[in-house]
Amino acid sequence: MSDPEFCTLTLKELGPLLQDKRVSPVEVTQAYLERIDALDETLNAYITVMREQALADARRCEEEILRGDYRGALHGVPVALKDLYDTAGVRTTAASKIYAGRVPDEDATSVARLRAAGAVIIGKTNLHEFAYGVTTDSSFFGPTRNPWELERVAGGSSGGSGAAVAAGLCVAATGSDTGGSIRIPAALCGIVGLKPTYGRISCRGLLPLSWTLDHPGPMTRSVYGAAAMLAAMAGYDPRDPASADVPVPDYIAGLRDGVSGPVLSLTSASSVEPSKGLRIGLDPQWALSGIREEVRTAFQEALAVLEDLGAEIAEVSVSRLEEGMGAALTMLMAEATGIHEEFLRTRPDDYQPDVRARLEKGFPIRGSDYGRARRSGELLRRDFAILFQKIDLFATPACGITAPKLGQRKVAIDGEAVSVMAPLTRYTRVFNLTGLPAISVPCGFSSEGLPIGLQLVGRAWDEATVLRAAYAYETATEWVQRGPAL
Repeated sequence: MSDPEFCTLTLKELGPLLQDKRVSPVEVTQAYLERIDALDETLNAYITVMREQALADARRCEEEILRGDYRGALHGVPVALKDLYDTAGVRTTAASKIYAGRVPDEDATSVARLRAAGAVIIGKTNLHEFAYGVTTDSSFFGPTRNPWELERVAGGSSGGSGAAVAAGLCVAATGSDTGGSIRIPAALCGIVGLKPTYGRISCRGLLPLSWTLDHPGPMTRSVYGAAAMLAAMAGYDPRDPASADVPVPDYIAGLRDGVSGPVLSLTSASSVEPSKGLRIGLDPQWALSGIREEVRTAFQEALAVLEDLGAEIAEVSVSRLEEGMGAALTMLMAEATGIHEEFLRTRPDDYQPDVRARLEKGFPIRGSDYGRARRSGELLRRDFAILFQKIDLFATPACGITAPKLGQRKVAIDGEAVSVMAPLTRYTRVFNLTGLPAISVPCGFSSEGLPIGLQLVGRAWDEATVLRAAYAYETATEWVQRGPAL
């Protein structure tokens, strides 16, 4: 196998080669560094490439594997970090001039866990400044380009991670998701992006945007990779007040269970009959409106594949979805402005213009507005708790459009010009409010050759079922085999 071929492998394909000593972590890491050198000047997916440290870590992994001390699926695998995950001794900038020289003393909890699993941290990826945007075309370090078409955005705010994974500049990457910032770039770049349950992965050591809506998570080329990354990153952290002390299952073990059998971890209140396959809820009034026709068609075809595999598609109605979108936005604006208040007063000109304008919109929000938004969130969480007594998963498109062009601010939906943010976040934002686990998995391409994503949402703490269904769909289709022609 030649060095460039390493960069086309999924984690599931690469891991056994490393475990069986057929390839070396040093060879693999060097191949990725060479690919970054060749392509990233165009894509701008990375802010910092940790070349020397990555090679040193790869050599250590090689020694461990050679002596039989293999740690698992991530051992010796090059992984990138969104540049708001703290890394000891390496700058963490949040893509902002304000933090351009910030060097943490300690790794984020999830970074330390990835290192403990044997991952080789290869670099820090670009993002929409302070994670407050959905395009990653507004960064102190310049915009990230979509590897499928260079004049289009990679999505955001984890656009650097999305582009790096899609382009083969790392095997996997981390992202953070406050209103869709993992799932949006995953959908627009044709990869897998998982937002776990709120509290499943520690937020300690991540520069925050919203204390109650931030979700760290993995971005990978395949569902298997997402399962392996989640297993490494997840777990209780007593130093994070949002972290939950909930057991972490073996996510990889259940991937092959498919969708034709019953869910294995049903609550006692569930009405799903054991003889049926997974029951997937669809709210057609919400999921099939306000989107481009090609996205609607790809989504419906994805549901048909899941049905052919043995799942049951059940029409449902969730009345507070639109209200929840507004509530999530109110909470985000209030909390983000609170986090940035000091810098907004002392260094306002050091923000990217769109991010500064967005942050300043939080100042007029009143306590009563925030209180009503929190109340709406609680009601929507209850609605979904009741709904998930009757279904196992909830399905939507990941985004209502494919990747817009760099600098594009409006898009036509049903003949009406709307902000690109509206169809990009329409299906994602509410699940930050509810805290439920959600995944975007590739489900097709537009006539322009741009990726489209399917979103599957599950019960709280039931990432296993989300991953299981996404894996069944991925295995039954050929989308994961496609990559951008770079």
